[in-house]
Amino acid sequence: MSKFDEMYALLPFDGSDVREHYKRYAHWLAQQPAQSMQSRRAEAEMIFRRVGITFAVYGDKDEEGVGSERLIPFDLVPRIIPAAEWAWMERGLVQRVTALNRFLHDVYHGQDILRAGIVPAELVLHNAQYRPQMHGASVPHGVYAHIAGIDIVRAANAQGEGQYYVLEDNLRVPSGVSYMLENRKMMMRLFPELFSQHAVAPVAHYPDLLLETLRAMAPPAAAAAPTVVVLTPGMYNSAYFEHAFLAQQMGVELVEGQDLVEQDGFIYMRTTRGPQRVDVIYRRVDDDFLDPQVFRSGSTLGCAGLMRAYRAGNVALCNAVGTGVADDKSVYPYVPEMIRFYLGEEPLLHNVPTWMCRKPEDLQHVLAHLDELVVKEVHGAGGYGMLIGPAATRAEIEDFRRALVADPARYIAQPTLSLSSCPTFVDSGLAPRHIDLRPFVLSGTKVQMVAGGLTRVALKEGSLVVNSSQGGGTKDTWVLQEEGSTPC
Repeated sequence: MSKFDEMYALLPFDGSDVREHYKRYAHWLAQQPAQSMQSRRAEAEMIFRRVGITFAVYGDKDEEGVGSERLIPFDLVPRIIPAAEWAWMERGLVQRVTALNRFLHDVYHGQDILRAGIVPAELVLHNAQYRPQMHGASVPHGVYAHIAGIDIVRAANAQGEGQYYVLEDNLRVPSGVSYMLENRKMMMRLFPELFSQHAVAPVAHYPDLLLETLRAMAPPAAAAAPTVVVLTPGMYNSAYFEHAFLAQQMGVELVEGQDLVEQDGFIYMRTTRGPQRVDVIYRRVDDDFLDPQVFRSGSTLGCAGLMRAYRAGNVALCNAVGTGVADDKSVYPYVPEMIRFYLGEEPLLHNVPTWMCRKPEDLQHVLAHLDELVVKEVHGAGGYGMLIGPAATRAEIEDFRRALVADPARYIAQPTLSLSSCPTFVDSGLAPRHIDLRPFVLSGTKVQMVAGGLTRVALKEGSLVVNSSQGGGTKDTWVLQEEGSTPC
C-alpha cells in the first residue's frame, strides 16, 4: 500500500527530500537539541494540565464511579499546508457545507431530493436522527448546520501523490475547536521564533467569527445586541472544557438547562437581576435531551418548552434540531449527489469509496473482504463500533461478520486507507504517525472559516485511529499565507 508523508517525499525519512513548504521548518528542527525539545514537551504538558485542558473518558471510572479526565497529548511538530492547497480545500468545504444545509432544508420542507429518488426516502424518514417535529419549521436564513466539523484525510493515489478525501461530516455538536486554538497558543509560547520565520495564517479570531455567526441567527425582534448563551450538559460532559472555553472567549454566559425557563413562547435565563430574554442558544446538548416535553421526558439537561419557543421563531438554536440526519454515515455516500442536485456543480472534495451494507451486493462484497476493509456503524462515533480489518483478530472479524449478517443496514464499509503521516515526537524520537484534519466551517449569512483546523494524530505505531478516546493526540495546523502576507 502506497504511503504519503506530509513533510518528506520519501519514506522512511532520513532528513532528505523535504517537501518545499516544510523546508524552512525542517532546517530549524535539525538545529534543535533533543533535550530542548523534550523539555518543551514537558512544559506544554504542565501548562495544559494547569489550565485544565482535558477531556472526560466515559469508559474510565474512578473509585466514585466518575469518568476520569485525561490530557490530550500535544505534539510539537506542526502539520503545514501550503496556501494554494488550503484555498482549494476551502472552496471544497464551502461547497459541501452549502449543499448539506440545502439538503437539510429540503428534507424538512419540499423533500425534492427524496421525490427525485436521488436519496432513498427510507434512509431519511426512518433515520433515528430525523426529527418530524422540524417538518415545515422555518430557521433563520435556511441554515441548519451553523457549525460543521468536516473530517478530512489524505492518502496516496496511484501516482503516489497525496489526495484529500472527506471521511465524515459532523453537523450535530462538533467538538475540538478549543484544542485548535490552544495548540496555536502553545506553539507561539514555546517557539515564538518560528512565527517570525513563517507567514502562518491566524486562527485566534475564530471566537469572533463564531459569535458573529450566532448573532446573525437572532430572531428579527431581538435587540441590536442579541443575547447569546452556550448550553452545556454540565461539567461531567467529555467536552465541558470546550463549552466553558468558548463561552469565555465569546464573552457570553455558559448555562445549563436548569438556568433556562420558557414563558409565553420565549426563553429566559435566570440571573441575579431577574429573568433575561435569550435570543440565540449555541447548544452542545444532543436533540434527545433538549426539551423533555418533546423528546426524552426524563431529561434534565434541556429546558421544558424550548421547542415551542423555537418553532415560534422566538429563539434560535445553533445547530438546528434535526441536523443529525445529514451526518449519518448511511447518508454520507449521497453527499456528492447532493452537490450536483442543489448546486449543479461537481464535488471538489471526494468521498472515500463506500459500500452500503444494506444493499445485498455491497454486503456480499464486504463479507468476502472483511480482513481488508474498515467497517463502521452508521451511528457510531469516537472510533467505537468499528472494525479495521487488517489490524483485527480472526475472532473480531467473525464477530463483525455475525453482526453484519444480523443487521446489515447498521453498517457501511470503506477501503483501509493508509492515512498520510507526519513526523511526530514519540518516546524513541521522531517517527511518522498517521493524521487527519478537522476544519471548522461556520454558516450564517455567509460561509466562512479560519485557515486551519484540528489535526489529530494516531500516536500508536501503525494505528489509523486518531480519536482522543482511543489514545490519539493533536498537532497545531499551519496554513501558510502567500509571501508578503502578515504572519500570525
